Amino acid sequence: MIESKNIFHEKAVLIGVITKDQDIDKSKEYLDELEFLTYTAGGEVVKRFTQKMEMPNPKTFIGSGKMADVQKFIEENEVGTAIFDDELTPAQERNISKILNCKVLDRTNLILDIFAQRAQTSYARTQVELAQCEYLLPRLKGMWTHLERQKGGIGMRGPGETEIETDRRIVRDKITLLKQKIQKIDKQMSVQRGNRGKLVRVALVGYTNVGKSTLMNVVSKSKVFAENKLFATLDTTVRKVVVKNLPFLMSDTVGFIRKLPTQLVESFKSTLDEVREADLLLHVVDISHPNFEEHIESVNNILGEIDSSDKPTIMVFNKIDAYTHEPFDETDLIAQRTKANYSLDEWKKTWMSRQDGNALFISALNRDNLEEFRKRVYDEVRKIHITRFPYNEFLYPDYDENMI
Repeated sequence: MIESKNIFHEKAVLIGVITKDQDIDKSKEYLDELEFLTYTAGGEVVKRFTQKMEMPNPKTFIGSGKMADVQKFIEENEVGTAIFDDELTPAQERNISKILNCKVLDRTNLILDIFAQRAQTSYARTQVELAQCEYLLPRLKGMWTHLERQKGGIGMRGPGETEIETDRRIVRDKITLLKQKIQKIDKQMSVQRGNRGKLVRVALVGYTNVGKSTLMNVVSKSKVFAENKLFATLDTTVRKVVVKNLPFLMSDTVGFIRKLPTQLVESFKSTLDEVREADLLLHVVDISHPNFEEHIESVNNILGEIDSSDKPTIMVFNKIDAYTHEPFDETDLIAQRTKANYSLDEWKKTWMSRQDGNALFISALNRDNLEEFRKRVYDEVRKIHITRFPYNEFLYPDYDENMI
């Protein structure tokens, strides 16, 4: 454990691979994200290990030589946890645990642990527990190795397999009960959504830690929990917002992430009903992140999975105050210009043209360009509102900064 300001952080090492589908840069980026996940979960990364290979080893994920290096480092530095960037099979997890003799986690397990820490409401806790049970079910065998029949002969015919089957049945029954509980809560939440009347619904969507909750607090003047950690928000928060004189509902949803565990996508699909039923999506993007375009693609993929990719959407590029770029030396004939050299103005032109002008650039933290944000949201909500209530066209005139 590492002690910092009376807070104990569990020491961990990160392990990833470089393959034909995941080059050095992408592997580094994934491990950066994995380190942030580890920090969010309460861990401290002391070293990273990467290995270049055609495909992960089916038995131990990485090769025997690299595994020996990891084992030696863990023993010498008293590291308690090894975290792998990709999901391990039950067999890989068992094999690696025997070699390293420490706690072995993969990205899925780590994300599930963070979700379990962050879940506040009964609904979120139930969804996380369901995902954990579905993840645990095929891995139960490793929990009962002390009861397995590892040798033949007299006295070695233990109850291992029977105990494992009993546990599997318990977990399956638990999964069934949790699914029933989620269905019951879904019905209650559906009634709540129905009771909100015909107000226009706007949903904030985006990658995790892009500033959705901060933007929600600024626009709705509420106090939604916001923190510079991944998955600070798990429970969907809905607030009534009034821009000038036009009321509408705004919801802050759980953030997305690359390599999001299948179990979480499935169990949290009901939470994302707020996105499905929204009239307008505000896709918030952290433009200060060097790979924000990949984040956009990840979010769009998940929106496609929940049948929400065709909804009216405004791209909201947040954190313009934190945006930096590498100056490009035009006198260097050898250097090639990359996206890292784009200035903020160049990104604005690029994305404005891609979105037919339907993009905004703001800083929710510093409240930069929020007047432009309010105007755009007002105009889009007004269009939907007038379609729904044609007689209100004169009640909500075109946006005016001096409007009371």
